[in-house]
Amino acid sequence: MSSVSANVNSASKAEGTSVEELAQAVDRRRNFAIISHPDAGKTTLTEKLLLYGGAIQQAGAVKARGEQRKVTSDWMELEKQRGISITSTVLQFDYGTNTINLLDTPGHQDFSEDTYRTLAAADNAVMLEDAAKGLEPQTRKLFEVCRMREIPIFTFINKMDRPGREPLSLLDEIEAELGLTPWAVNWPIGSGEQFRGVIDRRTRRVILFSRAERGRQSEEQVLALDDPQLKELVEDDLLEQAVEEMDLLEAAGAELDLEMVHAGELTPVFFGSAMTNFGVRPFLDAFLEMAQRPIARSGSEGPIDPLRPDFSGFVFKLQANMDPRHRDRVAFVRVCSGRFEKDMNVRHARTGKTIRLSRPQKLFGQERAVVEDAYPGDVIGLNNPGMFAIGDTLYTGTKVEFEGIPCFSPEIFSWLRNPNPSAFKNFRKGVNELREEGAVQILYDTDQSRRDPILAAVGQLQLEVVQHRLENEYGVETRLEPLGYQVARWVNGGWAALDKVGRIFNCKTVQDAWSRPVLLFKNTWNLNQLQEEHVDLELSSVAPVVSGVEPISL
Repeated sequence: MSSVSANVNSASKAEGTSVEELAQAVDRRRNFAIISHPDAGKTTLTEKLLLYGGAIQQAGAVKARGEQRKVTSDWMELEKQRGISITSTVLQFDYGTNTINLLDTPGHQDFSEDTYRTLAAADNAVMLEDAAKGLEPQTRKLFEVCRMREIPIFTFINKMDRPGREPLSLLDEIEAELGLTPWAVNWPIGSGEQFRGVIDRRTRRVILFSRAERGRQSEEQVLALDDPQLKELVEDDLLEQAVEEMDLLEAAGAELDLEMVHAGELTPVFFGSAMTNFGVRPFLDAFLEMAQRPIARSGSEGPIDPLRPDFSGFVFKLQANMDPRHRDRVAFVRVCSGRFEKDMNVRHARTGKTIRLSRPQKLFGQERAVVEDAYPGDVIGLNNPGMFAIGDTLYTGTKVEFEGIPCFSPEIFSWLRNPNPSAFKNFRKGVNELREEGAVQILYDTDQSRRDPILAAVGQLQLEVVQHRLENEYGVETRLEPLGYQVARWVNGGWAALDKVGRIFNCKTVQDAWSRPVLLFKNTWNLNQLQEEHVDLELSSVAPVVSGVEPISL
């Protein structure tokens, strides 16, 4: 593969691993995140991919009842209660000769920043659409993040076994609204109650599906499009319509071009139903064939090639208390170059310290296993006794530092009160750990006597999750008092730039966890008014990326 083999000396060794071995390991790996609007079926598709990968024997529906299995990817108690995904996790499994790292992201729109951080570690994205609803607001928002990062996008149009829109109109919408050229890899035969299967456009073979027992793999029957037996299995009118629509697509003239796919300009489209297992295995097979291998990542000295002999990686997520019995904290690290080995000593770019990584973990939802080694594209879990922050770089050999991961402007602000002074120690511990993992942004009043933190979030559910976790994981009951603000802006140039302006009105000045000034406004009108009065004051809706600075602790 040219993108990972360039500029590498074949005689080099990476921790005892030849470049040939490293190249083979990279070539086997596929890494992706699923993006979708809530209720499009993301968690269900995740479970079915694990089922086909042999990672689980039976998939669980999201809203599990009674003795039915809980979903593997949702581990937090609140997720199980509400039937939603509100945390990111990582699921690594083998399928055929490939090793797949599936970065499971929150489905709820209140957690889009967590999804953004996860996409920073992904090489590919799967955009999941509901066949009845088409593109929805959260999908569009996450698509823009993928476009910004030039991530290849594969589209899975889900719920074909229910009444939905015409497949051709769904493709037109993708092209018109996202500016993305769709190329249907397979084409549905019928829809809703009459959904019979799909035709693979590349091979002109028909894949028929029978409804599987709930949670099991579906049985597939593969026939050539001109097989006489097909007429006994599929109604003539459904088959004729599917072939007619396929011919229309051929006449449109678009070709499947992997270079355009990898550039994020063309999206391969698949039709199916995750709930009933229609089309999941063909999608997985085609995805592995077309998806981008682990690619070079931008660092301070330019792109870092995956075949760089020395290990490097970055922290893209922190999570506290995944295992309630041990009250642990885990840092999720995306391996970017070289070979990672258990017990290796690495440098921490932000602090310059040398750290021995003695208990690296392979993650599978809430389950863990000690990992002996890992390669570019893999995600490993490291125990985090408070030394890691989101965006931190770990490396061996010559110093490298990857681009940081920015914070975005929150829209809801509340004082977090601790009504029980005797619980302050646990309150402080919980707030500091939840801030570290990026569950919510923490702001502080500039008046040092006001010690209560301000929670700043994109959506109300984020605040509820923080309260729920403080109570269940740290034993602290809290009270929220809303502040009447909706817009936050960081001051470019910091406190010096703010002092130069002098007194300002119709906003509140606070500081973030890195002691930087943040202005809170009641609405965009107040923001625009301030900018008109002080044209030299530069404000940003994205926090500057932090490097080499320790955050404030409560």
